[in-house]
Amino acid sequence: MEHNNNRLLSLDFYRGLTMFLLIAEFSSLFEFLVAPELHGTLIHTIGEQFHHVEWEGLHFWDLIQPFFMFIVGVSMPLSFSKRMAKGDTYKELQKHAFKRAFLMLVLGWALYCIDPGKIVFRFQNVLAQLSVTYLLAFLVIRKKPIVQIGFSIILILISEAIYRFFSVEGFNHAFVPGENFGAWLNILISGEEDSGHWAMFNAIPTAAHTIWGVLAGQLLISKRTVKEKIQLLVIGSVTALIIGYGFSYVTPIIKRISTSTFVFVGGGWSLLALALCYWVIDVKKYQKGVLFFAVVGMNPLFIYLFAHVGGAELIRKIFLPFSNALFGWTGELSAQILLSIVVLFFLWFICYWMYKKKLFIRI
Repeated sequence: MEHNNNRLLSLDFYRGLTMFLLIAEFSSLFEFLVAPELHGTLIHTIGEQFHHVEWEGLHFWDLIQPFFMFIVGVSMPLSFSKRMAKGDTYKELQKHAFKRAFLMLVLGWALYCIDPGKIVFRFQNVLAQLSVTYLLAFLVIRKKPIVQIGFSIILILISEAIYRFFSVEGFNHAFVPGENFGAWLNILISGEEDSGHWAMFNAIPTAAHTIWGVLAGQLLISKRTVKEKIQLLVIGSVTALIIGYGFSYVTPIIKRISTSTFVFVGGGWSLLALALCYWVIDVKKYQKGVLFFAVVGMNPLFIYLFAHVGGAELIRKIFLPFSNALFGWTGELSAQILLSIVVLFFLWFICYWMYKKKLFIRI
């Protein structure tokens, strides 16, 4: 894998691992890990961490979207500085950013229209949400760090205030599923509340994750020492985690409506994960296995859309008869788990093949 000196292998790994886990969901692997037959086992306990919390609290899986939005933010100063080095003006970057945000919004929205076979207005998935957070982060990318942090805090506080003080009857219970501002806005835009109580409005508070990613990216390409970079990432992480967990008795940690405490906790873990990856991979130079995950992160948009629109299901159907013949003797659940692993491997292999052919689909 060729890398120039400016390339952050840690970021390739972090992005790749996050995308690998995202596409693993489409292989149905996590579904089978929590099968009733496995209840009470270690596998079931681990499997639960790969599912969202029903409402209040936090599982590992609740951090995947914050990780992804944060990583996009980290990438922004890196890619923009490269484009500017090639001669792009700020105006050209601005045009690119708006076009990219618009395409992400359209793609994210279009995914919701496939199953019903008609136009529906829903914007809860990661692409649609990212289009907003990306744009908000771009608006402050040239500002001083204090302004960027201030802007992110304002977005979080505005969201907190709206939920707490929203007075429409039936939607004035800030932290009750289906009875809050997020549910009201969902109904206003799409005509119904989301069955999982995911709020479209989440894009506003979680823009903080992308903005904090921008700050982290600017820090990593700055002239500060490696020690200072890691120290600042860890300080930022610990601060966010203390705020998030510390205030969770006032405002519960709820991912489905992205409460302020969830945003701080999600951001804190995102920063800590980056600090750890950076220290292990870029500083300590422990780089075995980085390529395995990095290839998935090189075509994130393509593999996410491919898996989402039925690619994973198609692979499952193709391999099902062979899987039954090979693994049927292990029992139904074991055979399903093994088939899911095969599906995930083939999704990975598509990314690896595209990397080898130098096919990179970007918007």
